Amino acid sequence: WVKGLFVGRTYGEGQAQFTCPAPAFGYSFNRHECVTDLLKSAFPVTLSLAIGAFLLWLFVGVSLGIVAARFKNRWPDRASNVFVLVGTSLPTFISGILILLFVALKFGFVNPIDLGKWVNPFENPLGWINTFIFPWITLALAYAATYTRFTRSNVIETSSEDYIRTARAKGLSEKVILRKHTLRAALAPIVTLAGLDFAGLLGGAIITEGIFNLPGLGRLSIRAVLNDYDLPVIVATTMLAATFLVVMNLLVDILYAYIDPRVRVA
Repeated sequence: WVKGLFVGRTYGEGQAQFTCPAPAFGYSFNRHECVTDLLKSAFPVTLSLAIGAFLLWLFVGVSLGIVAARFKNRWPDRASNVFVLVGTSLPTFISGILILLFVALKFGFVNPIDLGKWVNPFENPLGWINTFIFPWITLALAYAATYTRFTRSNVIETSSEDYIRTARAKGLSEKVILRKHTLRAALAPIVTLAGLDFAGLLGGAIITEGIFNLPGLGRLSIRAVLNDYDLPVIVATTMLAATFLVVMNLLVDILYAYIDPRVRVA
């Protein structure tokens, strides 16, 4: 390992090996590779996991929340309450292990040899989906339960506003009121929450990536901390996660102003 450093080399040879191209986050002496190259190989995995889980939990959570609010205190509402209870009670590491052992592996949906292998979605879309479908479900379960409860309470609260009662007095149908008035106001706070949650996932879903052996940013970070104490990798992944959070905050503010005209007026 010592011979791999500057020992026995000229200054120019050492600089040529350990100088990384821009954007330079430094050199990982434990892995003998530029940190930028490590991030390039790990980021597509984390991005695939984050986008798929985000779309899944947003669709399931918002849809169930709307249905539960529209059928308040009836059986769809009670069924959604059961889903919320299960989703929020199960930690990710428990639900992930259960899904992996008793669904993915037991019924042969996933080959243990192929577990965690990166598949390019542009070259093999079906293989990409097969690799990420169970990590998506695992990661989306708790978020979907939270968004169901949040959407339900927002829709119920918005439905009692004065302008909603005015719309009913004008003779508009409940479907029109829900689509044109209630949802636009009720979903505005969800945009803020969704943006921050998505930015957090881009920093790496450590538990889910660890369970399904996905070589993403989360697993890269935890190995850098626990196994190697690889400081350049730790700094790079932390800066990347912070950058995503700042950028998503900005995008959420812009989108929020588009959804809710009252924010633009203020």
